[in-house]
Amino acid sequence: MSITPHDERFMAAAIRLSRWHLGRTATNPSVGCLIVRDGVIVGRAVTALGGRPHAETQALAEAGALARGATAYVTLEPCSHHGKTPPCSEALIAYGVARVVISVADPDPRVSGRGIAMLREAGIEVDTGVLAAEGRHSLAAYLTRQTKNRPYVTLKLAVSADGMIGRAGEGQVAITGPEARAQVQALRAETDAILVGIGTAIADDPLLTVRTPGLESQSPIRIVLDPSLALPLTSKLVATAREVPVIVVASEEVWPLSADAEGLPPSALPGYRGRATGLDPSFGPPAGGEIGKRRDPNSPVSDGDGFALRRDVGQGANPDPISPLVGEMPGRAEGGASPADMDSRRAALEAAGVEVLYCNPYHPEVLLPALATRGISSLLVEGGAKTARLFLEAGLVDRIQLYQAPGVIGERGIESPLLTTDIPSGFVHTGTLMFGEDRLDEYERGL
Repeated sequence: MSITPHDERFMAAAIRLSRWHLGRTATNPSVGCLIVRDGVIVGRAVTALGGRPHAETQALAEAGALARGATAYVTLEPCSHHGKTPPCSEALIAYGVARVVISVADPDPRVSGRGIAMLREAGIEVDTGVLAAEGRHSLAAYLTRQTKNRPYVTLKLAVSADGMIGRAGEGQVAITGPEARAQVQALRAETDAILVGIGTAIADDPLLTVRTPGLESQSPIRIVLDPSLALPLTSKLVATAREVPVIVVASEEVWPLSADAEGLPPSALPGYRGRATGLDPSFGPPAGGEIGKRRDPNSPVSDGDGFALRRDVGQGANPDPISPLVGEMPGRAEGGASPADMDSRRAALEAAGVEVLYCNPYHPEVLLPALATRGISSLLVEGGAKTARLFLEAGLVDRIQLYQAPGVIGERGIESPLLTTDIPSGFVHTGTLMFGEDRLDEYERGL
């Protein structure tokens, strides 16, 4: 059967439905499913909170006997493997649906094409690729983790009319108005984790939670790039770590002497990738050609802030770390705080409920897969010009949300690492929205 406007209309509704539980279905994708009979929706569902039950089984249960001979519209290929729940393909067969319309095929090797084959072998008509671009957009986090072994990364920046993102020495500065800030809260609510640098964490003392009434429970995991474990114990992040998880990403230079061997750094210890970064030892770097050839280490370039710049910004960026500011990492190698002091900091943070992850904060191509193994499919990079530049220059940003406000910061302004005039190659402008007086421009890479 050829695809009809009715198919697109019902699939569009299923995609809208799938967005209801974004960021709330654990490692499972948030999938939408409609059961339609004679042009009437008789069952509908989205993947349940926590990831189970799946959308198909819930929608079928709602439709009941009316599912026989009906058409099922599903945003992602129905699963075909036995996991903690039976395959959704089997449920569709058992209920007697006549046709299944799918937006996106599942790249999970346990499913990929098998769900479609199972349905067709049972005599069910299957059509795929309906509103595929829209479907991929709604499933971007899941698809990125499946195909690239890392979370889908969104960079959010709010920029003043004079190109600044803040004012030095003043902590948080409100650049956008209340409408734009409310939209950012909604973005946080559908994201698994949010990340800032230690400079932002200290200067702003942010909470990084969702403050929209009724959505507080959807606050993302909070991550701080903190090479020398400098996050103050009196910070709001530490104070609330038992309510909303906090991960600090520490340099292996501050790896505790008490761990495993006589003061050896993690990279020298057996199974380091599995234990120190959360990666399985066999877990490789991001796939899909994201990491290209290494830059000649004898020809560094600096941006004037102590960060080594990459010449090949974008998908082919190299994996060299961006060097930290001088004095930012007071570990053993630089003669700063003693190993005992580092152990004391780590113990105090962990006692407060903070997780310490030993994984070079300036190697996002290693950090992101480590986060993926923790079930993090989407990451919002929200704080700090240097942190934003780190991910941009690594070529590991998938979406840019650039808010532009009419106000001026003026003296002591912190320059934005990105403006609409210098968006990296590979990004496509996907839309402009207005929130009060603030303009949001969104840019995305292809999945």
